[in-house]
Amino acid sequence: MAVHQAEHPTDQRAAALRDSPFLRACRREPVDRTPVWYMRQAGRALPEYLRVREGVPMLEACRRPDLITEITLQPVRRYGVDAAIFFSDIVVPLKAVGVDLDIKPGVGPVIAEPVRDEAAVRAIRALTPDDVPYVAEAVRNLAGELGATPLIGFAGAPFTLASYLIEGGPSKGHDRTKAMMYGRPDLWAALMETLTDLTLAFLRVQVEAGASAIQLFDSWVGAVSPIDYRTSVLPYSRRILDEIGELGVPRIHFGVGAGELLGQMSEAGADVVGVDWRVPLDVAAKRVGPGKALQGNLDPATLFTPWSVIESRTRLVLDNAKAAEGHIFNLGHGVQPRTDPDVLTRLTEFVHEQTAK
Repeated sequence: MAVHQAEHPTDQRAAALRDSPFLRACRREPVDRTPVWYMRQAGRALPEYLRVREGVPMLEACRRPDLITEITLQPVRRYGVDAAIFFSDIVVPLKAVGVDLDIKPGVGPVIAEPVRDEAAVRAIRALTPDDVPYVAEAVRNLAGELGATPLIGFAGAPFTLASYLIEGGPSKGHDRTKAMMYGRPDLWAALMETLTDLTLAFLRVQVEAGASAIQLFDSWVGAVSPIDYRTSVLPYSRRILDEIGELGVPRIHFGVGAGELLGQMSEAGADVVGVDWRVPLDVAAKRVGPGKALQGNLDPATLFTPWSVIESRTRLVLDNAKAAEGHIFNLGHGVQPRTDPDVLTRLTEFVHEQTAK
């Protein structure tokens, strides 16, 4: 008589994760409904987030596994989304290797000593897992708590990190950043290689601890032209996505204002290309080309309108998404602070209902 060995709970979870709508959509496989998650879902629109963050600076919250775990879980409980996004900030790995920076409310990351010469680039040391033990601990906690709901790890792409470092903080024109890219290509390359190594190390920590997918955010990449993207940005994003791909998790690549870059962002090697609200998904599908899923792309401002408007504009996104080989519903950028959480819960339910097979 054959003896059947009971399946280990870890194996059961892995099988359930593989079959989740989110990961199936990343792989461009059939789904029983369009999966939903929201950029910046773990954060400032939720009253429960504001309560646990009260009196705790952002960077401190990003170093506390208990807070990371709770804040990451909050939108999964509230909205019923199909994936969690790890609560952190793109400058956390910079802080972890000793860059003197702070996140100032209402401003964003501020760098005490901007990086504008060779010595400053050399001073950015490599990141090791020992620099971010709180990240691995929180990911392991979340993997246990989330069950069959995938966890998305993330990092900032080298261009966006470079912009913060060179400008000293957020910038409208990115003038100093582009001046270095144009006028000091040697220094630019050295900085981008350093940040590529840093980003890879940060993503590896998350994946090796249990993240099911990653997203590479290039928030400011829309500031560059297609020719400059190809020569000065694409090689570094491609290296990150190629090397993370060896770990066997789906990769999402997202940039803001990057409509003219979608084809090249597709070349960078992600499985899923995120699209902001400026480009309809049927147009994006043509620019991205075959072999990729799309993510997006309802304008976050829509959530401040009457439900009838939200519903009609969501239907349009879903209709345009039929041109894609796979689709993950999301906003075209992050959830805004004044967004009513109940609207996001209702939106999640609506997308699930409209796309149920």
